[in-house]
Amino acid sequence: MASAPEPENGRELYALLHLSPDASSEEVRRAYRQFAQIYHPDKYQDPQMKDVATENFQRICEAYEILSDDNKRQVYDIYGMEGLNSGLELGPKLTKPEEIKEQLERLRRRKEEEKLFKHALPNGSIIANFSVPQYLNDGSIMRGMAMLSQVELPVSKQNTVVVGGNLIVNGSAGSGAATTVLRHQLSPVSSIEFMATAGLRSVIGGQMFRQISPHSTATSGLAVSLRDGSINLSNAWTRQLSDNTVGNIQLVLGDESSISVGWQKKDEKRTATGEVKFGTNFFGASAHYTHRFSSKSHARIAGRVGSTILDFEIGGGRRISEFSTVRMMYNIGIQGVSWKFELHRAGQKLIIPVLLSTDLNPLFVTSAFAIPSTLYFLLQTYVVKPYYLKREKQKTLEKMEGLSTQVS
Repeated sequence: MASAPEPENGRELYALLHLSPDASSEEVRRAYRQFAQIYHPDKYQDPQMKDVATENFQRICEAYEILSDDNKRQVYDIYGMEGLNSGLELGPKLTKPEEIKEQLERLRRRKEEEKLFKHALPNGSIIANFSVPQYLNDGSIMRGMAMLSQVELPVSKQNTVVVGGNLIVNGSAGSGAATTVLRHQLSPVSSIEFMATAGLRSVIGGQMFRQISPHSTATSGLAVSLRDGSINLSNAWTRQLSDNTVGNIQLVLGDESSISVGWQKKDEKRTATGEVKFGTNFFGASAHYTHRFSSKSHARIAGRVGSTILDFEIGGGRRISEFSTVRMMYNIGIQGVSWKFELHRAGQKLIIPVLLSTDLNPLFVTSAFAIPSTLYFLLQTYVVKPYYLKREKQKTLEKMEGLSTQVS
């Protein structure tokens, strides 16, 4: 079977239907019916031929959908697919070429503004800590709360201002801080930023970033405390170890001197990270592994061990819309057993850790893990999966009915 004709530059849709740009509506309809019958997938049994026919049939249907609509065809004739892809639609008051051009230019300017200010949207987190043992002991179920947010505003091609802050409440104690950062791009491979923080720990400082080779970057920073005049120096080096592996080393000198070594490996299906950190009066190590089963679901395992912490975390998440993901984690450590619920929406996060018990009773530990896991798999098996299968089946039937109506 011959494939559909190759389109001429600028006349793709007309070439698909072997029509001239001056073709009438009836000629468009007649050509569509002719080629739709030729390329209809049901006419072919061979899998390879069927795939080719399906692709050509979809192209014919798309061309007919545009050329059979007077408004879409007028936009296509003047501005091609660019005008249609820009979201330009005609109405009763938008029929002249001058009006179309004005509307298209307005859409272009809007897209440029969105691109320029795409970082101006705030991102941050809200963390609400709950404690069941505290509530059972006649206390408040709310153990603490934290809010963190920042807004990144590009003021020019080389300069960006970042404004952020945080507020933390733990029991009857609380703290907060506000931070402003000015970032200046010195060249394509280097930048510098100045930072000031006001709060219980007021700090001013600066940091310089530079790419020292195609695979290596270095960052140096200086921070001065306005409270006691102490100085912290920091240096970090990052190197691309392979196509999907990055290693890093960070050295901090000051009141809280430390050295840390870490790495990250990421590919299409999995992400793994690890870090070891030593300080003047502490040490710690952490690692986590995320496996993506599909574009919508993933599982995560993480662990931390150190002089002041020891815990293990396991759970998973699922994308529920284009910009939203939910996640549930099970955590067991020296502080007890807890669940953690997360909602990620664009740049915003809502995190709710719930401490279930400080007693590491084996039966309770097992039940706290087994109950939500069982409920999740039952929900996926008997509710979520049948729902999506039914919806996909309905979409397929509607599409087939629509194609049959167009062909007839």
